[in-house]
Amino acid sequence: MNKTDRIEEAEVVETTTMPDGGKVPEPENIEQYSSEYSEPKLWEKIRGVARQAGKKCIHYVLCCYYLLLSPDVPMSAKSILIGALGYFILPLDLIPDLLPVVGFTDDLAAILAAIKTVKNNLTPEIEAQAAKKLSEWFE
Repeated sequence: MNKTDRIEEAEVVETTTMPDGGKVPEPENIEQYSSEYSEPKLWEKIRGVARQAGKKCIHYVLCCYYLLLSPDVPMSAKSILIGALGYFILPLDLIPDLLPVVGFTDDLAAILAAIKTVKNNLTPEIEAQAAKKLSEWFE
């Protein structure tokens, strides 16, 4: 995995603000969406929106998913990841996913905010797993 594939700190900070200046759910309150998460619902959502959401967004979603599976990630961090993935699954959120171009902006921002919180656990191996799965859909 090269440096351009790694999630950069600046990218995370820039994406946590909405285009209109509003804020997305921050990691400390994102857990409220955890009830929306299940593995089958996640795969269904990804299958349904992968092309529309884009390769970059789905890459970060997969990073969250593989972080969630890692035994090295503490439970407190996993609750944030589950909340962010639940927010991604939620069809009606801050910016509805059906809106072209901007529909996944809030989802991506929530995912990146969660990754920022657990970035010390994001290993090159986890990013490689996400990249491998991503290549099955986009190549």
